[in-house]
Amino acid sequence: MLIQRWRTWARRLKVETYALYLAYRDPRAPWYARVLAACVVAYAFSPIDLIPDFIPVLGYLDDLILVPVGIWLALRMIPAEVMADSRARAQEALRGNRPTNWAAAAAIIGVWLLLAALAAAAAVLRAVG
Repeated sequence: MLIQRWRTWARRLKVETYALYLAYRDPRAPWYARVLAACVVAYAFSPIDLIPDFIPVLGYLDDLILVPVGIWLALRMIPAEVMADSRARAQEALRGNRPTNWAAAAAIIGVWLLLAALAAAAAVLRAVG
């Protein structure tokens, strides 16, 4: 019973995320809602997480908290008629596979590389100074 509820919730979240993707491309949505929706969708569809899942507890926090909260905020900003149209199109489109955003994956890899470079620079400065 609990597993079935989780599956239903996961399917709804998947449809809502794809509906946000469609809504952020709709010119009827306000620019600020489109920006937030684009960020949430890019992160949700990215094959790489900002916090890798192999890190205990923290690895799943982004999937369990950041994505749903981002979706909730974006949904509150987008007009109801835009979301209704987007949801209908998302349900039809998601009969296939989950879309993947490789540009977001590249951005997340860039963030990790930047953090690694900063950590290396800090280590060198400590060793020298």
